[in-house]
Amino acid sequence: MYIMMIASECAPVSKVGGLADVVDGLSCELLRKGHNVEIILPYYDCMNHSLVENIQGNPVELYVPFKGKQIKCTVHTGMVHGNVCYFIKSHSGERYFDRGSFYGAGDDEERFALFSVAAVEFMLKAGKQPDVIHCHDWQTALITVLLCYRYKNSFLSNTKLCYTIHNIKHQGKVTHKLLDTAGLNPSIFTELDAMADTLSPTYMNLMKGGIVYSDYVTTVSPKYAMETRTSELGEGLESVLSANASKYEGIINGVEYDVWSPEKDHNIPVNYSVDTIDDKYKNKEELRKKLSLRNVFKPIVAVVGRLDAQKGVHLIRHSLLYSLNKGLQFVLLGSSPDNEIDEYFHHLKHYLRRNSDCCLNLSYDEELSHLIYAGSDMILIPSLFEPCGLTQMIAMRYGTVPIVRNTGGLSDTVFDLELSQKPLIERNGFTFEDFTYEAIESALTRAQFVWNEKPYTFREVMITGMKTDYSWTLSADRYLSIYSKMLSGKN
Repeated sequence: MYIMMIASECAPVSKVGGLADVVDGLSCELLRKGHNVEIILPYYDCMNHSLVENIQGNPVELYVPFKGKQIKCTVHTGMVHGNVCYFIKSHSGERYFDRGSFYGAGDDEERFALFSVAAVEFMLKAGKQPDVIHCHDWQTALITVLLCYRYKNSFLSNTKLCYTIHNIKHQGKVTHKLLDTAGLNPSIFTELDAMADTLSPTYMNLMKGGIVYSDYVTTVSPKYAMETRTSELGEGLESVLSANASKYEGIINGVEYDVWSPEKDHNIPVNYSVDTIDDKYKNKEELRKKLSLRNVFKPIVAVVGRLDAQKGVHLIRHSLLYSLNKGLQFVLLGSSPDNEIDEYFHHLKHYLRRNSDCCLNLSYDEELSHLIYAGSDMILIPSLFEPCGLTQMIAMRYGTVPIVRNTGGLSDTVFDLELSQKPLIERNGFTFEDFTYEAIESALTRAQFVWNEKPYTFREVMITGMKTDYSWTLSADRYLSIYSKMLSGKN
């Protein structure tokens, strides 16, 4: 099968968040399974060019019809983790991808509209005819609309379109003018069953277009698929997803075990496995040394990730102080895009600077994150909502027990030791329901009790997590099933 991935980022070359990991991880697994996978990406000035193997100019030269003129674009070809990648570079006066950052410009919608048109033009000019085009998030949703209308008579008309929602909160709400800019007649899409935004009908919604005009829609966990169809977590697209429920499902993201595995992780001092699990505690000793924590008999609770409202930042703040008061150690690694939150945590770090039971690292350090996963006993993820989440799955691979709020992908991957209906052999952590201080305190207290009073049981929970397979293998098989269903016309 020939699959063309089109996305705004791909690890490790251009990574902001989980989208990049999914594009890379899924593509690599599909390649391992013998399929032909290629990826189209923007050529950002800030991407890590050194991680692209053998990058060179492509003979295809594009003049992309956009904004009523022909915008020159060139294409660079290289290899990333064995996959052929095409990087589209714009040479317009707007310097669309020469901004020093991936996102955050005032004209992001226009930037990615240009990229979407250029991606289709490149496939046509280069004679690419994939079986499936797989688009991701609002940045490339317009491709599904373009192929259904502006390019409906091209040789790509038989190609099937899969569209994945990674975070429904960011939808790409645009004016009618943007569709006109991309060569589409806005009047065609003003109906509510087309692209008109459900909450603000005078705007067009790119993500809604991706949902309506694709052949199949996925999101990154079964629970999140249900939540986005049936609750306010749909961010206004609940009715659209319900109307398209027959072609919508959630598939849990996978973890790249070539990168995240204690057996072969080069970023930790002592490798270990289920059979040598006691060696995990040598990493705990090293973590304490590195972070100047006291070497005492107590569990380490960790938080790794972005500090913002979605991640339950106020519960993280409360849990830090609660944990220290209850005799646990606490390690935090992460930063915040919000100045107020960032300032608060810097103040808290200063306040706790002499406390040898905690350490706050208010940045992101990839190497340190590996040691934290390996050296901690528990990891805390109190998200308000979580489409999938990789943190809990990575932690479990390292024998670090997750304490999570029961939402989205966390609900699909973490099963409470005492409260879950799953067989005991599948219970791998601690969960809580309510987004409250009392709920997270209860989960922390239960986890600490088991660690202190039932060490054998706690170790069984660790082992269960380490043995659970959250690799890309099963997820890629599900995507292949969807691709086959689309191609057979059965969806």
